[in-house]
Amino acid sequence: MLPPNQAISRRQLFVGAAGLAGAAGAGLALAACGDSTTSFTVVQRYPSTAIATGDVRLPISLADRTGTLTTTGPGTITGRVNVEGGAQVDTFRAIRRGAGLDVPYWSIEATIAKPGLYEFVINGFTGEATPFQVFDPATIKVASAGTALQPFDTPTMAEPRGVDPVCTRLAGPCPFHAVSLTDALKSGKPVVYLVGTPAHCQTATCGPSLDVLIDVAKNYTDRAVFVHAEVYADQAGTKVAPAFEAAGIDYEPVLWITNASGIVQRRVDVVWDHDELTALMQAALA
Repeated sequence: MLPPNQAISRRQLFVGAAGLAGAAGAGLALAACGDSTTSFTVVQRYPSTAIATGDVRLPISLADRTGTLTTTGPGTITGRVNVEGGAQVDTFRAIRRGAGLDVPYWSIEATIAKPGLYEFVINGFTGEATPFQVFDPATIKVASAGTALQPFDTPTMAEPRGVDPVCTRLAGPCPFHAVSLTDALKSGKPVVYLVGTPAHCQTATCGPSLDVLIDVAKNYTDRAVFVHAEVYADQAGTKVAPAFEAAGIDYEPVLWITNASGIVQRRVDVVWDHDELTALMQAALA
């Protein structure tokens, strides 16, 4: 994954990365049965510099006090989203997700109308709130909901355009390399565009994310055009692919869902499972 992210404290917003690493961060304690507590650290799995106003999605995982990512955790977390150090703007309820993934995650969702510094507080946890920043979509390089997904001549099996391999899926190339993103956006159908590199993912996220999309896409083959682009242009993963640079991202995987006019309806960052992606696709393509 490109590049790994870290857990964050209230005083530090990590820039750019949105991968997964068990680094030390803001210590939180989740009350357990009896008098004991189980300490967790919130591990950010969302990009620090690409969250736009509107419907905000903040996937997180949890690590223990040693920084080891937990494979368990509460079935549901609830909480509130505030202006940093100020008024509440929304509440959330997030279930534990990650069927088929090595590490579970929770998607915190909120609606935020104005750019600025915010924080979320998880009920039952003690310690500092977790900060994040929301930007005006016009100031973000990465296409967000409500903005146009820009055409790009992504590699196809017929025209690799200097990328080898065109698809690093371990089980064989995925079926999303028949047309370029440019041609897909001319199709008159919604477009689902994934940038991710299964073979070079360090956290068992990118590979499963593509396989999940392949499975979910079976229900939309007549309604949308699907395109996948790799992050690297070479097998060794030493040269960044043009499609990755054109997307303006510094993290992966990233999935965009557009309408028939090429306007992004939803952007899904870093991690998803089958159930969540199904729900997000249904909402975006309704």
